[in-house]
Amino acid sequence: MSAQADSFKSILFALGANLAIALAKTAGAIFTGSSSMLAEAIHSYADCGNQALLIWGLKEARRAPTADHPLGFGKAIYFWSFIVALMLFSMGGLFSIYEGVHKLHDTEPVQYAWVAVGILAFGVAAEGVSLWGCLREVAKDRGTRTLWQWFRSSRQSELLVVLGEDLAALGGLALALAFIALSMVTGNPMWDAVGSIAIGVLLVIVAILVGVEVKALLVGQSADPLVLAEMRAHLQAEPLVAQLYNLLTQQLGSEVLVAVKARMTPQASDVALVEAINRVEVGLRARFPQIRWVFFEPDVRD
Repeated sequence: MSAQADSFKSILFALGANLAIALAKTAGAIFTGSSSMLAEAIHSYADCGNQALLIWGLKEARRAPTADHPLGFGKAIYFWSFIVALMLFSMGGLFSIYEGVHKLHDTEPVQYAWVAVGILAFGVAAEGVSLWGCLREVAKDRGTRTLWQWFRSSRQSELLVVLGEDLAALGGLALALAFIALSMVTGNPMWDAVGSIAIGVLLVIVAILVGVEVKALLVGQSADPLVLAEMRAHLQAEPLVAQLYNLLTQQLGSEVLVAVKARMTPQASDVALVEAINRVEVGLRARFPQIRWVFFEPDVRD
């Protein structure tokens, strides 16, 4: 597998970009009266809050195991990632749709439309930097998989959320630009309201896609399929393992729990068998440093 992606770095990229964009959009919404711009400003502020929650989740996930939580707190990042998906759905998507529907019944002309266009263009550039930083980290983890294949199989929920937010943000900015341009060309402010609704629908779709993936992690998923295949190949190639019966894993944040059931090669004594199992575990941990717990069951049949 490739190097572990640095999710924290991606979150910081996104936080810096979204804060700058949110301030610019707020000034633009007040100055121009654009509902698409207001929807985009709310979206950017919500994204800033989302990134703060992801940072908190990463910090909580690193807490040491306790008697009540003997396997640690790694899955805490999944909880906070799911909260972020809900916020993207509600504060981002549903609010934008509400704002657009409201403006449809009370349309107002967009003032200083070129100012709005300039701010949105700045937003596209800033979000492009954020997306570049995120994709650079994703590339370390996805290997030869397509971006969609990685999205469906990745176990880094915080990176999934940042990617979804960045793509939604760029898509929202493009929609806002398009509908403000339509409003300018036609002289009909209704298009600005329609733009807000379109942005909201996009955010809802992205939030649902991200939420489905994070829910699966929250309930409990195995390690990344590519990692799981490499673990299986490693154990099957181990001289001390005569036959691998079963290999179960569960992803717990950045760490992995592994359970192995295998027939070991004949050993001279019980002590020698235990030492052989220990050597297999040491080799497995050295090959896959993300492993935190290994439970090994020697057996003679599946």
